[in-house]
Amino acid sequence: MFRSRSLGIPTLIFIVLAALLATLAYQWWRETRFLWNGPVLNDIRDTGTLRVLTRNTSTTYYIEHDEPAGPEYDLAKAFADSLGVKLQIIVKDSIGDLLSGLATGEGHLIAAGITRTDTREDTFRFGPDYQSIQQQVVCRRDAPLPTGPEQLAGRSLAIISDSAYEQTLKDWQAAYPGIVWQMSSEHSTEQIMESAARGVVDCVLADSNIVAVNLRYLPELSIAFAAGEPQSLAWVLPSDGGHLEARLHNWLDDEAGAIRLPAILYRYYGHIGIYEPQDLAVYERRIASRLPALRPLFEDHARRHGFAWTLIAAQAYQESHWDSKAVSPTGVRGVMMLTRNTAKAMKVKDRRDPAQSIAGGTRYLARLYARLPADIRPKDRIWFALAAYTLGLGHIQDARALAISLGRDANSWHGMSEILPLLSQKHHYRDLRHGFARGNDAIRYVTRVRNYHDVLLRNLP
Repeated sequence: MFRSRSLGIPTLIFIVLAALLATLAYQWWRETRFLWNGPVLNDIRDTGTLRVLTRNTSTTYYIEHDEPAGPEYDLAKAFADSLGVKLQIIVKDSIGDLLSGLATGEGHLIAAGITRTDTREDTFRFGPDYQSIQQQVVCRRDAPLPTGPEQLAGRSLAIISDSAYEQTLKDWQAAYPGIVWQMSSEHSTEQIMESAARGVVDCVLADSNIVAVNLRYLPELSIAFAAGEPQSLAWVLPSDGGHLEARLHNWLDDEAGAIRLPAILYRYYGHIGIYEPQDLAVYERRIASRLPALRPLFEDHARRHGFAWTLIAAQAYQESHWDSKAVSPTGVRGVMMLTRNTAKAMKVKDRRDPAQSIAGGTRYLARLYARLPADIRPKDRIWFALAAYTLGLGHIQDARALAISLGRDANSWHGMSEILPLLSQKHHYRDLRHGFARGNDAIRYVTRVRNYHDVLLRNLP
């Protein structure tokens, strides 16, 4: 007759520890099994660097406040950090250049808002899809908007070269032969949209993420209709990058990647379409309701740095509408909308504290003002400083260098107003140290501050 025997405490502890170790071993294997296998991952390991090919545009990579930014940059940086390696950004001028650079091994992957297509998959691998977009036809508002491809005949249409847009247009042209278009390898989609806003072309075919970011700056344009089905954006990988593809899938499936991706997309796209009115009536009401509590702070800190307090107040209204709780999707906050890095440099511990924010913002403006070249005309110096506050001093230095190379006046604000828009044009920014920038934004920023200042002076008691 058999007796039943219970397991002893030491045996139970052994079983539990063994199960725990097995679980940890499986988790370690799951997280590292793809990490350093295959030729591409081996090269990343050996060099300690992830080389990423991209473009210098508003939806990929650019410099903002002298720091790298852009959804593709942020995502690539997060992936490089997960591998424990450095990130090297390699900027190319066109999609064709990106694909050529990847084919020759110049980069380990392309992170540039590239759509997954059958033709590209014949030559390259793709990582996991990370964003869904749709092609859109965007046209000027001053003419009846087309509602379908059949109404594009007779209209001038432009796209960038080596893009998926070309196949869309070829498909339409087969049904409607009157459709014609021009392609450019020297311009970005953003720049082609700007040319449409100026009336150079009637319509542009662009991806919805590019349209969303840029349309708010181009009120002359409107979305006419969507083109085809939604498409997926993914990173392009070399043909022998199977282990890198698996590692990317593994990273995005893990908690870190699953959290990072939506946070990055929200940072750059979540705020689009949400704006507060800035009309004159609202501003005048806030001069009476919000300004009195902040005026002593503006007066105190402006006086310390030799500025007119009304100008600092006008700048603060442009930044936050005098709301100490204001915060943007990119993380700038407070009355003077300071970035975390600027606040740290200006020794601001609490950006939500109006006194600290105004002190830090005014000090930062004064620092930019002092760092500007002495050649700038004294009456224009403050406008240069304000432009640097929103665009970054590096881009202002680029604009002055570009002005000098073009034989323009680099020391007057009028001259800068002609040059700053060129910072978004590839044939100019590709040779500049800090690359692409929204120079028009700086012009609008300074213009609004000056307008708010004029209105404030007229409405002071």
